[in-house]
Amino acid sequence: MFDTVRNAFKIKDIRNRLIFTFFMLIVIRLGSQLPVPGVNREVFADWFANQSSDAFSFFDAITGGSFLQMSIFALNITPYITSSIIMQLLTIAIPKLEEMQRDGEEGRKKIAEITRYVTVVLALIESIAMGIGFGRSGYLVQYDFINVLQVVVTLTAGSAVLMWIGERITEKGVGNGISIVLVVNIISRIPQDFATLFEQFVTGKNIAKATLAIVIILAVILVTVVFVILLQGAERRIPVQYSKKIQGRKTVGGQSTHIPLKVNTGGVIPVIFAQSLLQFPVVIAQILGKGNGTGVGSKILKGLNQANWCDPSEPIYSIGLVIYIVLIIAFAYFYTSITFNPLEIANNMKKQGGFIPGIRPGKPTSDYLNKILNYIVFIGAAGLTIVAVIPIVFNGVFNADVSFGGTSIIIIVGVVIETIKQIESQMLVRYYKGFLNN
Repeated sequence: MFDTVRNAFKIKDIRNRLIFTFFMLIVIRLGSQLPVPGVNREVFADWFANQSSDAFSFFDAITGGSFLQMSIFALNITPYITSSIIMQLLTIAIPKLEEMQRDGEEGRKKIAEITRYVTVVLALIESIAMGIGFGRSGYLVQYDFINVLQVVVTLTAGSAVLMWIGERITEKGVGNGISIVLVVNIISRIPQDFATLFEQFVTGKNIAKATLAIVIILAVILVTVVFVILLQGAERRIPVQYSKKIQGRKTVGGQSTHIPLKVNTGGVIPVIFAQSLLQFPVVIAQILGKGNGTGVGSKILKGLNQANWCDPSEPIYSIGLVIYIVLIIAFAYFYTSITFNPLEIANNMKKQGGFIPGIRPGKPTSDYLNKILNYIVFIGAAGLTIVAVIPIVFNGVFNADVSFGGTSIIIIVGVVIETIKQIESQMLVRYYKGFLNN
């Protein structure tokens, strides 16, 4: 990886792209420190510190601490991520959008434009809800129309600016800009999380206990990262053979290739879906000041809260973890079903004269792909579950209070691997261009 980056700096175009990306990330981090006008940050920080839901910690992690600081980038790119997921789902449900997606570059540009509009609308809705909610709870300097308007405009504009920066990084920098912004936000919180772990498990302990704690923490992180790397790179290759055709005096076709089916087909999306579904009622209840009683509803909310899972003193609430695991597996199958169409692939292969050795073209090929897909999706979902659950178990058993978890590791590793691959491909293109020019 380091050799790739070092070699990339030797190529002027790629070096300029890396420098551009670096300066854009500096702008993002500076913006994460600029406060939203009208918000009483001290009162808001006290409220945040008293929240027990891990959803707030995760949201603060993916915004790079902007939410806790209540900066102009407090919403960050979460509206864009939500908008992208919504558009993916609507593309399957609405034939017009599906047709746009098949129209090539022009269709993708139209979908990207719609995604931007949906992002702004979602940011506006979230900003209004936060402005009014914070005002009623006393987190604004003064609860009036002007202050609420300031919060709404600032947060919406901040989210739109980050979306624009992400797209510029994609266009003039390296990698997927939105993904890189998300990763930098998460990485910016890692030093604070390590400091928290050090203070909790190392500071004040004798040498033996402190050493053991450091070894365990590093081992858990290392094993998780290595497992994620293996999970992200694993794929099942389905061999495909194309029939030979005679066109005029030439024989075309006859080549062999393969269909790469990734084991982790859904990436981190199933985890985010499952986490969002479970944490949504918890977040709403805490914003409204509910869920702190002893009734059945409060106990259900407590069971849905990740902070209460794997707690040896209250094992009953770990039922929420079982529900979480089931949801991850279910969403892995669901997301794969809307992003991968075996019947369409089988029909395209048949039109182009391709077939899987030993499998007849058409429906038998589709059935075969479905069978293989169901098998590897389960393996991928199981691996994804392990990565997501390891930090939860560690936090629950040892009461570690950190925002850095399995979801963050999956995002970081996935984006880093894809960015390195893109840099390598750009270097390869420059190499071939130079070779041809010579």
